[in-house]
Amino acid sequence: MQLLNPNIPVALAPVERLRLVVLDWAGTTVDFGSLAPIKTLTDVFAKAGVTVTEEEARRDMGLPKKEHILRILAAKQLAESEVEELYRKFVAQQLSCLDRYSDLIAGVPEAVERFRQRSLKIGTTTGYTREMVNLLIQKSATAGYSADCNLTPEEVGAGRPHPFMILSIAVRLQVYPAAAVVKVGDTPADIAEGLNAGAWSVGVAKTGNMVGRSQQEFEALSTAEQQARLTQARDELAAAGAHYVVDSVAELDPVLDDIDARLRSRSR
Repeated sequence: MQLLNPNIPVALAPVERLRLVVLDWAGTTVDFGSLAPIKTLTDVFAKAGVTVTEEEARRDMGLPKKEHILRILAAKQLAESEVEELYRKFVAQQLSCLDRYSDLIAGVPEAVERFRQRSLKIGTTTGYTREMVNLLIQKSATAGYSADCNLTPEEVGAGRPHPFMILSIAVRLQVYPAAAVVKVGDTPADIAEGLNAGAWSVGVAKTGNMVGRSQQEFEALSTAEQQARLTQARDELAAAGAHYVVDSVAELDPVLDDIDARLRSRSR
């Protein structure tokens, strides 16, 4: 197990193990490839007469969706006054799209059960709205996954890369210090959110936005293309400051073991 960025400071008050894991939604626990927001964004802009490529749509993934739309408008040198109408259309269409792209990623329920066996509390953060997250919560619970606390940007005043969702979850679940918290997500915005909260940050490469393919699409690629995409995704998440990078939430256990060992050694 390699610690990718050992020089990134993590405030270490005396603590011997992790107590809270904060998970992202699309691309991390549901929606392999983070397809729902991409399909909706590109379609909403297309209907407004603006071509947005998948690469352009994925560039700022993880941010609150209105800010994401603003970033696309700025990149296209379009008037920011269009944001409210585009956002309204995005929300309506995304709710319909989410119903089709909300399946749990393989291994997530089992991984979460192992987290609970470690006595970890579980929270979630997102760039989605409360209405969108409620849909995911309901469908995921039916499939065997639920968290202790789910927050959205509008409920805490700001989304990623600000740390307020993570900090609010820690308050609600009575977890401290920040070194006892690990944030897991598939975008640079997720990594920044965790670092800004003073938590450990773990990137998710294979199932998320950085590879950006459904499981079926990924498996249809040649072995060389799979490895090229995985290497690029891992490198970009590491460059964003991730302490560790895994391919999926199902592979998180060795990382948690390593962090716990580091916490124990530093608390002595």
